[in-house]
Amino acid sequence: MTALLVLLCVILIGIIVVQIGKVTELASKIRGEEEAQERTNRTQAGYSMIFMVLFLIGTVVSALYYKDSMLWYGPNESASAHGGSIDYIFNLTLFFTGIVFIITQILLFYFAYKYRARRGVKAEYISHNNRLEVIWTAIPAVVMTFLVVGGLEAWNEVMADVAEGEDFIEIEGTGYQFAWHLRYPGPDGKLGARDYKLISASNPLGQVWSDEKNLDDFHPSEIVLPVGKKVRARITSRDVLHNFYIPHFRVKMDAVPGMPTYFVFTPTITTEEYRAKLGALDENGQPKYPEWHQPSDPDDPESPAKFEVFDYELACAELCGTGHYAMRRVVKVVSEAEYQDWLSKQQSYYESTIKGTDNDPFATEAPAEAEALTDASQDMEEAPAEEAAAE
Repeated sequence: MTALLVLLCVILIGIIVVQIGKVTELASKIRGEEEAQERTNRTQAGYSMIFMVLFLIGTVVSALYYKDSMLWYGPNESASAHGGSIDYIFNLTLFFTGIVFIITQILLFYFAYKYRARRGVKAEYISHNNRLEVIWTAIPAVVMTFLVVGGLEAWNEVMADVAEGEDFIEIEGTGYQFAWHLRYPGPDGKLGARDYKLISASNPLGQVWSDEKNLDDFHPSEIVLPVGKKVRARITSRDVLHNFYIPHFRVKMDAVPGMPTYFVFTPTITTEEYRAKLGALDENGQPKYPEWHQPSDPDDPESPAKFEVFDYELACAELCGTGHYAMRRVVKVVSEAEYQDWLSKQQSYYESTIKGTDNDPFATEAPAEAEALTDASQDMEEAPAEEAAAE
C-alpha cells in the first residue's frame, strides 16, 4: 500500500511539472520569449537562494541531531590509548572542510543568483587574477600542511609495532565467510606456527602441531582483554578480503589472504565503565543520553535498557559476501584479576579437540614407540632361553 501511494505521488508530481511547463510555454508566447526567460531566470535564482539557506540549516541541524550516533560524539569517545589521536585528526579535518563546504555552497548559489541571464547585460571575460590565485593556492597549501603533518604523527603513533622486550598480549583474528576465528596463546604467551596446507575441519587455522607453542593455544568465542594492557592483534583471512574493525577502540585493519597484518592498541575503559557512562544522568536526574535508556528489545518494554547490555564488538568493515552482516564477535574489557580468572578457565584447542584423535600426530608415534619397546623386551627375554638350550 505504501509503495502504491509513493508511485501515485511520483506520477502526480510528474503531471504537475508537465502542466507547469505547458503554462510557461503558453505565457512566453503571450508576453514574449525574452521577457518570459528573464522572469524564469529571476524566479529560479530566488528559489536557489532559498534552497541554499534551507540546505545549510538542514545540514547543521542534522549534524547536531545525529552527532552522538552517526558522527560518534557524545558518549562514543575512544576507549583506547591511541584513539584520541585519530579523533583529533578527524575533528581537525572536519573543522577545515566544514568551513570550505559552507563557503563554497554560499558562493555556488550566490553566483547563480548574481550572474543570472538578464537583458542588456554581457558577460565579462577575465583571463586571470593573480591575487585570487595566490589566495586560493596559499591558504589550502597551509591547511593541508597542518593536516598532513598531524596525520603523519597520528599514523606513526597508531601503526607503531611493539618494542623488543615490551610487555603485551598477542591475539589472532582470522576472517572467513562469515565469522571471525579467534586464537589466544596459552601460558607460554606465544602463538604457534600455521600452515594453510594443514587447514581442515578439525584444524580450521592450519596449526602446525609439531610446534610446541601450538599445544597450549586456545580458541575462544569472544575477545576478553585486561584494561590498560597493550594488545597486538595478528590479522589475516582464510578466503576473501575482510576488515578487523573495533569501532570503540578506533581499530580498523584489512584482513588479506596470504598477507598477515597487525594492529596494536591499549584498551583504557572497561565494559562496565563504558556502560556506566552511557547510562549517566545529568544534575536533574535525567538521562544524559536518552537513546541509551530505551529498551534493548523494542518488542519488550520490560527488557533491560540498551546501556545495560552494551558490549564492545568486533565487526567486519569490508563487504565480503551475503553473510557480511553476521561477522560479529563480542569484545569485553575487564580488570586484570577478571582476565586472569577467565584465562584459567580456558582449555587449549589441542587438548580439547585434537589430542587422542586420528589427527593427533603424537598419538601415532606413541604406539610405534611402545611396539618397539615390546619387541626389544621380548628379544631380551628370549636370549637367555636360547643360551640355556644351547648349553
